[in-house]
Amino acid sequence: MHARAIARTLIASLLFALLAFPPFAFAEVRKADVIAGATVEERGLTVADCPSIDASYAALVDADGTVFFAREADQPSQIASITKVMTAIVALDNAPDGLFIAVSEAAAEVGESSANLQQGDVMDLDTALKALLVPSGNDAAVAIAEAVGASMIASDPSLGNDPVGAFVHAMNEKAEQIGCTNTVYENPHGLDDGIYEGNLHSTAYDQAKVAQCAMGYQKIRDIVSGGSTTITVDRGGAKAEVELETTDELLEMYEYTIGVKTGVTDLAGPSFMGAANKDGRELYSVVLGSSDEYQRFADTKELFVWAYDHCIELSLANSDEWATMRSDGQSREVPVVAAAAHGDWIDRTVPATLEDPDAIIQVFDFEGNVSQAVTFDEIHGTVHAGDKVGSIVYKQKNQVIAEQNLVACETVEAPNIIDTLAIGWSRFIGLFTGAPAVAESQVYNVMPIINSNSTNIAQ
Repeated sequence: MHARAIARTLIASLLFALLAFPPFAFAEVRKADVIAGATVEERGLTVADCPSIDASYAALVDADGTVFFAREADQPSQIASITKVMTAIVALDNAPDGLFIAVSEAAAEVGESSANLQQGDVMDLDTALKALLVPSGNDAAVAIAEAVGASMIASDPSLGNDPVGAFVHAMNEKAEQIGCTNTVYENPHGLDDGIYEGNLHSTAYDQAKVAQCAMGYQKIRDIVSGGSTTITVDRGGAKAEVELETTDELLEMYEYTIGVKTGVTDLAGPSFMGAANKDGRELYSVVLGSSDEYQRFADTKELFVWAYDHCIELSLANSDEWATMRSDGQSREVPVVAAAAHGDWIDRTVPATLEDPDAIIQVFDFEGNVSQAVTFDEIHGTVHAGDKVGSIVYKQKNQVIAEQNLVACETVEAPNIIDTLAIGWSRFIGLFTGAPAVAESQVYNVMPIINSNSTNIAQ
């Protein structure tokens, strides 16, 4: 009996652990998952090369909008309370200075996720945005839409007489403005059943654009990266403190997390819009339709870790040639990346380095190798160390990712009168012999091969 009791205890403990800490049983790599513009199958990638996630729809982009990963990212889905990110954007775009938000009966009784605001509470917009974004307050969403919408109608009566309707209209206009192509907002909170059932939807791609837009607002950044907090509202003529508990568990799970917003309804499933910043490189992730509320954070962390593992640092100067550069009273060793032909000489070039020879860029290795294109200036007269002699442009997937001026490493004097006469005679003779009139410019810089997987196509 004792052994059976121990066994029952172990089984119960295991079941509790599985429920409390869900395993990654549903995470997977799909052949149709898209990495930097090509599917996993097209690239011939192994499971180890790819992020393994559970979400039905996902997108991962950087601050420039470059798409690192996508899974059914253009397919429409409900997004639940991720809606509130656009609510915050539109509020900040349209609220007049000094606007106060009053909680109406409709706002206080909207139900579902709540900031525990009460009818009659009054607060400034910054406080209301915390109630909106930290605990995902539907009450705050309606209160904000009512107040900001009313101010919009006061400025433009053609918007009608429905403050919430005017506000939601502005949400859809903003979505279109930032490039969303398959997004419809129908309310400021994201509820999608019962009286709120309708056509509201978006896509992972579109919401990645919303994330990128939202994180351009410092107030939003500060709120969504701050975790749980306490706000003070005016309640019945007295100050009342309201504790707000964040719904963003990724803030504790992943050290580089800086936001942004959870969402969950029966139709949407557990979803999450995330943002991370590591060493100055910012990424935005959207996962929609995860299997449970924990898994949406696990998926997001998986995407961020995978992406940062494939974001590599690349030196722009890669040459075995070196020279001592003396400029502005200082001397330093610099890589010679090119030699620019001097137009006044037949056989002399100007050794050149990058304007910033220590420049390093971050690139996503699955985007493929980095190419360079060098353009040399026409050079005449005395060239001093540090003078511009050309330029170099770096591209990845035909997109410009960096540009640098080429500058002289050394001073090269112009020819004197005797040299000029001799050069003129040599060039005259060269008309008959075919000898070159100027030296040939040379490029010594060689960009390294980044990732063999970038061009590995399955047979």
